[in-house]
Amino acid sequence: MRYVLVLIPLVVVAALFAVFASQIGRDPNFVPSALINKPVPEFDLARVETLPQPGFATADLRGNGVSVVNVWGSWCGPCRIEHPMLMRLATRDDITLYGINQNDPPENAKRFLDELGNPFDAVGSDRDRRASIDWGVYGVPETFVVNNEGVITYKHTGPISEESYANSLIPAIEDAKTASASAGS
Repeated sequence: MRYVLVLIPLVVVAALFAVFASQIGRDPNFVPSALINKPVPEFDLARVETLPQPGFATADLRGNGVSVVNVWGSWCGPCRIEHPMLMRLATRDDITLYGINQNDPPENAKRFLDELGNPFDAVGSDRDRRASIDWGVYGVPETFVVNNEGVITYKHTGPISEESYANSLIPAIEDAKTASASAGS
């Protein structure tokens, strides 16, 4: 009986070691999304009152080409880090860039975009985080690529870096464009 009592902690420690060892080498920014290859959720976000852009809804992400949806907040430090990548993305004429402003007073959202630049074609206010929950957002920033059919084809969790911009986001946009073109033929 004593041997069993000694073996139980050893088995538990070995099992924990196996779990941790299996996670070595995984990308810490990769968070799987149940919404990949699924239609965008139903939502309708009013505009942020202090910004000139309109809000947007599910219907805006269907039939209008490839869209990129970025979830951000003025209170989010990593959102500042990724903002130059969004400004670069805004120079592309082959996508529409949408922002979901999460849990922000309108004056804070305006101050943030006035300071760093406003890359968005439309910005919806998600003060109660309901739309973010429906999108499966774990934390801001998160960025989604949506094809012409309104299907989420890619999700990036965390700030977009120079590397993830070039190696993940741009290829995901190109893939969504290609898939949309194939679906239309």
